[in-house]
Amino acid sequence: MLNINKTIEDKTLTVTLEGRLDTTTAPQLESELKSELTGVTTLVMDFEKLEYISSAGLRVLLSAEKIMNKQGEMKVIHVSDVINEIFEVTGFSDILNIE
Repeated sequence: MLNINKTIEDKTLTVTLEGRLDTTTAPQLESELKSELTGVTTLVMDFEKLEYISSAGLRVLLSAEKIMNKQGEMKVIHVSDVINEIFEVTGFSDILNIE
């Protein structure tokens, strides 16, 4: 299960994820991001309460990153050791702006 909380302030969209981002929940996040990214110049993904991310979740992050590269920036904050390890193994730590 995945809870997605979004807040917009000026042109910054903050998306806080809680739970598991996997093949079941990735399409939900993808459609929510696509509908919200118009006019956004900064996308902040807050992973403080994210427990797990699968390859499907990584794909959603990658497509969001590609969109944001054209219109601004994307950063990932509050990454746990577990998620960080997945990012390092997959090479995503080199692609994503992790703070």
